[in-house]
Amino acid sequence: MAAWSKFSNMASAVRGASWFRPVTTSSKPSGTPERSRLVPILAASACVAAGAFYLTRQANARMDLAQDANVDVSSKSLRITLSPTSPTPSEDSRIAFYDTLEANPPDVSTLPIEHAVLTSAPSVPPPLTRTHAALVKVDLTTSPKLVQVTNQYKYEAWTFNGTVPGPFIRARAGDVVELTLTNRDETGNPHNIDSHAFTGPGGGAALTNADEGEAKTARFRLLCPGLYVYHCAAAPVPVHIANGMFGLMYVQPADGEGGGSDLPAVDREYYVMQSEVYHEPPETDEETGRPSGTVEFSYPQGLREEPNAVVFNGREAALTREAPLKARTGETVRIFFGNAGPNLTSSLHVIGSHFRRVYRDGDVLSPPGRFVGTVGVPPGGAAIVDLKAVVPGTYTLVDHAIFRLDKGAVGFLNVAGEARPDVYGSAEPPAPCVGCKLHA
Repeated sequence: MAAWSKFSNMASAVRGASWFRPVTTSSKPSGTPERSRLVPILAASACVAAGAFYLTRQANARMDLAQDANVDVSSKSLRITLSPTSPTPSEDSRIAFYDTLEANPPDVSTLPIEHAVLTSAPSVPPPLTRTHAALVKVDLTTSPKLVQVTNQYKYEAWTFNGTVPGPFIRARAGDVVELTLTNRDETGNPHNIDSHAFTGPGGGAALTNADEGEAKTARFRLLCPGLYVYHCAAAPVPVHIANGMFGLMYVQPADGEGGGSDLPAVDREYYVMQSEVYHEPPETDEETGRPSGTVEFSYPQGLREEPNAVVFNGREAALTREAPLKARTGETVRIFFGNAGPNLTSSLHVIGSHFRRVYRDGDVLSPPGRFVGTVGVPPGGAAIVDLKAVVPGTYTLVDHAIFRLDKGAVGFLNVAGEARPDVYGSAEPPAPCVGCKLHA
């Protein structure tokens, strides 16, 4: 009301001003509006615009204060309780830190040596607490493995360390990764590593290319923080990716106070990757006359971008029957999500929840998105999403290109804890539809 009173006083002052009074003239060109009408109209318009600008500034000021402090904006007067906050470094200063790191990196001979903790999906290695760079040794081995890729078919996947996706690798900006790739693929295929976290031609592929029985070692300094996909880039590249040779590497930031500034702590962290399976029709078993339960890769299907299956963590049942994600009410959950493709863009969505923080494209320097429902992740891309478990029950992870649900892109987050009827409830018990894959 105080703002409106000021606006009314402003309008009265305008009406009383000498330049607002009607000006009459006895002679005017034909067809020209009378100044006695034109001047008041223009003055009134200016008054309204000035008043609207004033009120908008007042509203914006109230909202800005509400975001930066504990503010009651519902009352006529602002009541502000300031909370202690640490200064946030500017984006330019953070980028400058990494420019300096690239220009003047520490001598690798002075770095302490440690072996990376590698985990299989959906597990994630614990956050790094050290505040200095290290020489981090990472050992990856390639080999084929027969997996139950869908509920109906088995498939011979090509793997890093025997899993699809390959192990989650966690390091820190400024670290030097000493990567040793050992090729134990008895089919004779060469393999290598192209990591989107590495700086240099091919992302390391030419330095790590290993034939059957060979081991190659190379070093890569991590100059850029973020979440990155790695994959095999031996020719033909799409075949190696489609057969399961991919994983994620998370490079923690190093520019914060004391030499570390990882993301806000959460209660649980998980590792999820989406990928596509392209296979030929099953062959007929000569003994039984029935279709075989094992299928083989189809290059034509991949070329047409028509996957037979779209899955999380390499298998249709990976996040449902085998290893659903778990949490308790009140806990915060972080998902490191990657899309191996090789063709389709993912639209990640957790039904019934919201991503309270979204680090799009694996970018951990820019401010995160807030309260996002669905996140697009292109092939070869990644994102980090945080959510909070509020209401107990089963939450379904999907690619919201929703027909892919029937191709296998389904996962569960099972949340245990006390009910929250104040948030979600009805007098009637829940009744999921028969055969529903979404609302278990």
